Amino acid sequence: MWYQQGRIYWLLLPLSALYWLLSALRRALFRYGLKRQIKLPVPVIVVGNISVGGTGKTPFTLLLADLLRQQGWRPGIISRGYGARITQPVLVSKTSDARQVGDEPLLLAQTSDCPVVVCPDRVAAAQHLLANSDCNIIISDDGLQHYRLARDIEIVLLDGHRGLGNGHLLPAGPLREGIWRLGQVDLVVANSAASALADGVMLLQPTAAQSLISKALLSPCAVSLVAGIGNPQRFENTVRTAGFSIQGRHYFTDHHQFIAADFDAIPGPVLMTEKDAVKCRPFAQPDWYSLAVQAKPDTAIMTKLSTILTNLRSSYGA
Repeated sequence: MWYQQGRIYWLLLPLSALYWLLSALRRALFRYGLKRQIKLPVPVIVVGNISVGGTGKTPFTLLLADLLRQQGWRPGIISRGYGARITQPVLVSKTSDARQVGDEPLLLAQTSDCPVVVCPDRVAAAQHLLANSDCNIIISDDGLQHYRLARDIEIVLLDGHRGLGNGHLLPAGPLREGIWRLGQVDLVVANSAASALADGVMLLQPTAAQSLISKALLSPCAVSLVAGIGNPQRFENTVRTAGFSIQGRHYFTDHHQFIAADFDAIPGPVLMTEKDAVKCRPFAQPDWYSLAVQAKPDTAIMTKLSTILTNLRSSYGA
């Protein structure tokens, strides 16, 4: 619906106007000090988007954490923990249950070597992170619209193939904020394809397909794809790039909480994303694999990001 205009689109336009009014009012309350922003004693970098759906924030967050470590920072990560019932900040461990902390935070905890805290209240998450780790810089995975948390840098990712749909706000369109918001952030990264709205392109490079229960690797062959992500077509493209052929597609809603019965009629070998793998590992079979990817930004993105991080270090006297 968001990428084509049908009858329901016109019916939802009045609700999008209401969404715009409420979000504009909320931004104004923060802008004029009627709602207070919380400034932390360490730098905060927000990695988010202005649209719903997968845009590659997790791979970029992993890349950013690695870059910060190379520069001498000790990064920590905060996240909402989408899909999990969280009311208080939770420090995520590598053995946490995805149902309790969310799939993306668990993946970040397992692969980033950074402390990760989840909570819908980003300020509470950040304060808990600082109290329970030695991090001296915070990456907020998502949270671009969580204005209560003051930030030093804003980075937005967008889908280079799908763009921003029909350009309208929720629910008639996929946007959380208008396209104008891109002009206010520090860096705009297009995932998988160039965009006139972005500073450059980030590609997702497949690395290896590894078993969910061992270190065994799967060579290119015919696989059954399983995905519960925002943009399964991008995953399918990545799978083909890695040399696999597709014998079947089994797509679920984003952040789907998998159970063993979901796989009853799916022939192996099964190939899924790393984000889905953290939810399926407790009941995985020997012929289930996940395909790892790495973010590979182009020179334009890396040059601008390097300048941004250098200026950040200077502003904090580091």
